[in-house]
Amino acid sequence: MFKRILIANRGEIALRVLRACREMNIETVAVFSEADRDSVPVELADHAICIGGNAPRESYLRPDRIIAAAEVSGADAIHPGYGFLAENAQFADMCRECNIAFIGPSAEAMRMLGDKATAREIAKKAKVPVVPGSEGIIESDEDLAPTAEKIGYPIMIKASAGGGGRGMRIVRDRTELHGMVKQARQEAKAAFNNDAIYLERFIDQPRHVEVQVLADSQGHVIHLFERDCSSQRRHQKLIEESPSPAIDARTRKYLCESAVRLAKTAKYVTACTVEFLVDSKLRYYFIEVNTRIQVEHPVTEMLTDADLIREQIRLAAGEPLSIAQKTVMPHGHVIECRVNAEDPSYGFRPCAGLIERFRPPGGPGVRVDTHAYQGCRISPYYDSLIAKVIVHQPTRLDAIRAMQRALREFVIEPIKTTIPFHLRILEHERFVEGQVDTGFIERSLL
Repeated sequence: MFKRILIANRGEIALRVLRACREMNIETVAVFSEADRDSVPVELADHAICIGGNAPRESYLRPDRIIAAAEVSGADAIHPGYGFLAENAQFADMCRECNIAFIGPSAEAMRMLGDKATAREIAKKAKVPVVPGSEGIIESDEDLAPTAEKIGYPIMIKASAGGGGRGMRIVRDRTELHGMVKQARQEAKAAFNNDAIYLERFIDQPRHVEVQVLADSQGHVIHLFERDCSSQRRHQKLIEESPSPAIDARTRKYLCESAVRLAKTAKYVTACTVEFLVDSKLRYYFIEVNTRIQVEHPVTEMLTDADLIREQIRLAAGEPLSIAQKTVMPHGHVIECRVNAEDPSYGFRPCAGLIERFRPPGGPGVRVDTHAYQGCRISPYYDSLIAKVIVHQPTRLDAIRAMQRALREFVIEPIKTTIPFHLRILEHERFVEGQVDTGFIERSLL
């Protein structure tokens, strides 16, 4: 097992990893930017090293500085958290070249599954249903129209190296095709330095359901059931829950087995999430693999009592899974709300600033993952996530009521947050009935 882990991230995920390391008797190294000098992870870590200025490109997106910090501090492993360098295959290669363990998959697996076009081919090989689409990347604009006609409109343009909704466009008919492709390529180039795109049939009003997978180096692969992430705004998840309120036992079984089969085919090791679209007839289609821990991993932890961060660290150290598929038993219902420093009244405008009052909720079945505290400053340089509120109750209706109560207790002043918007979602008839899809929020609440 590792003796000292460097946490190459910030905020609540850095704190979550740090706590897991403490419980495993592993020393921690926090790296930080100037803006995060007074953060909780920096205060609690065994060692802390400043790696640069406020902007991510000056600090958390600098592999050379993070590797140097690991070498200077004597860290034998690096945990990337999510975001920043978590899915950067070049960074994983650098770690390996410097004899530092990367707590995540191999660079090869990251490249295979991180590229959506390649991941589709692996899914097909594993006999996992995929959305009808182009056979790989569209190399020539001359192929666009014939391919789109073959797939059938409406279609979705997707960036092959994409994520977070960037490089995605819906095309309703042939007159929009070339203009939308140009926009998608430009956005993908700016976001990922890769303008490769492919086409898929657009699934109207789907649910977004993902399966948590763990795999060890001995070839054992298990799933920890699904999370429903359909409550989204502009492809960004706002509320996640498990079990999915729309999936029956038969679909759940096939969905989870498909995720395991795909991971086995890719010879994957450590944690990943296999994401699917599910249509109104409960037909499911593979869309992508996230080769890292997810923001919403606490949903699965509360549902199954598994500690995903601990397991991720153990698997990266070469240890076998400590959980068997037959022992993974979901119980109750879990909902997570992401509380962001954004003002929903003004187009979700980011609201950086000083938190003068901070009182998180509590009570039975309530968990709050946060790096914030009274007197801390929300920085304009990073993601606006302040906290994740997770509730676990016997039934979905109980979970909704507990979440409403918890959010009303949560005091974060004077900055604006998304709490009022979450309450609107939770009170909406369609959400209460479980009848949501990825476009529900934009159709009904915006």
